[in-house]
Amino acid sequence: MKNKKIKRIESDILRYLSDIIANETNDELLKTLTITAIDLSTDLSYCKVYYTSLSNLDKKTLDKEVNEASSFLRGKLSDALDIRHTPILKFIYDESLDYEKRIEEIIDSLN
Repeated sequence: MKNKKIKRIESDILRYLSDIIANETNDELLKTLTITAIDLSTDLSYCKVYYTSLSNLDKKTLDKEVNEASSFLRGKLSDALDIRHTPILKFIYDESLDYEKRIEEIIDSLN
């Protein structure tokens, strides 16, 4: 179980990353991202960022493009966070919304 400090930093990362993507990037692909969850390691060195996108790109291409921009986002995040070391960001496409859509389609087809 994560302690309060880790949960607070996770919420800060979520808030700051969303703000950076919305206001400080010029890349149109990054502007289509919505961050859904943050999973920070207990030693604060590694951070999984779960996201969805409104883009029509396939998941592999999207993952590649977003992870290439992770160093830029990490640099901007280090300016905003008040911790000694900024964690390494790994972006992972959140498939839970796609799964939810498929379940709804199955239920609708049964009715």
